[in-house]
Amino acid sequence: MADPRPHPAGPATDSPAPRARMSRTRLLAVARKEWLQLRRDPRSLILAFALPILLLLLFGYAISWDVRDITMVVVDQDQSRQSRSLVESFTASGYFRVVGRVGRTADVAPIFERGAAQLAIILPPGFEAGLTSSRPSPLQVIVDGSDANTATISLGYVRAMVQQWASREGLLGTTTRLPIVSESRVWYNEELASRNMIVPGLIAVIMSIISAMLTSLTIAREWERGTMEQLAATPVTRAEVVIGKTLPYIGIGMADVVVTSLLGILLFSVPFRGDVILFVVMSFLFLTGALGLGIFISALTKSQMLATQIAMLATFLPAFMLSGFMFSLDVMPAPLRAFSAIIPARHFLVVTRGLFLKGVGLDVLWPQAVFMVVFAFAGVGLAVRRFEKVLQP
Repeated sequence: MADPRPHPAGPATDSPAPRARMSRTRLLAVARKEWLQLRRDPRSLILAFALPILLLLLFGYAISWDVRDITMVVVDQDQSRQSRSLVESFTASGYFRVVGRVGRTADVAPIFERGAAQLAIILPPGFEAGLTSSRPSPLQVIVDGSDANTATISLGYVRAMVQQWASREGLLGTTTRLPIVSESRVWYNEELASRNMIVPGLIAVIMSIISAMLTSLTIAREWERGTMEQLAATPVTRAEVVIGKTLPYIGIGMADVVVTSLLGILLFSVPFRGDVILFVVMSFLFLTGALGLGIFISALTKSQMLATQIAMLATFLPAFMLSGFMFSLDVMPAPLRAFSAIIPARHFLVVTRGLFLKGVGLDVLWPQAVFMVVFAFAGVGLAVRRFEKVLQP
């Protein structure tokens, strides 16, 4: 006989279930499942391992801000020993290459119009005579300004070459000698080679793009292949799904960071002066945030094609344009400069250049470290919050 006495009310059947604790077994099972899917997808493997190396080699050799082999036309109307000596000093420097000699200044314009030369030096009659007297010795330089950056650097080279030549020839007399002698020293990039600045920046930019693109396919792949039903029937939590799917890609991302860094050091001769452990920790935090961002995009779109496009748009353009990689942040308008503060690649670029070239430590990079920690938690948190293990009717 049933007991008519009232019993304490139990939990209602429609009340939310208590939050399950994260299980390491379920977490590793999701990670193993994602790794097996990744192994069966050759496109993802190529994207994960071959593309970072290809991008580093392509951009590492293609992008250069060094100005060398400046094509030059000479108008030597003096035909003296000093005028010939000055021209020879230009060609001996390795930065200039004489592609033509003309007798009149008017002949320079057609050469510039054809693009056959970038710079012209005009040595007028009386050039040598002016050097041996108290009169100024005229020297005219015409530069093609269609490429403003090359033109500015070329003019700087010309001034330096003329100064060195005059000093070597003993032409800096009392009338031209300055009371202050300046000596310049270059720190961190003694050769002033652009590859030393480009390659560490490329590591930051490439990993930002690749990480988001890799995980942008994960959740969308489950929806398109119809395996989300099986995943929804399992007791795994949303956090276990997101973190489990992230784990294989963290390993791949760290391997890519090691390979691209070694290529930069061995192939491009970029120095690494910082702490390796600090670099590994910073890379891990950055990859965690970037991979979480990719999963967030994948859960948001549920389409592999759309997820890939959004991931490219959200990482490629900001990483190249607003991180300080291609353009200095100091010359940007204030609104863009303020917006760039939320671009993760900007902060990771400061880390890579600081550790590769300057060898700085956490006492300098702590603002970037704080941002990386926030970015890692934010990326994973957004992915967990957006992912729904519920089949839509």
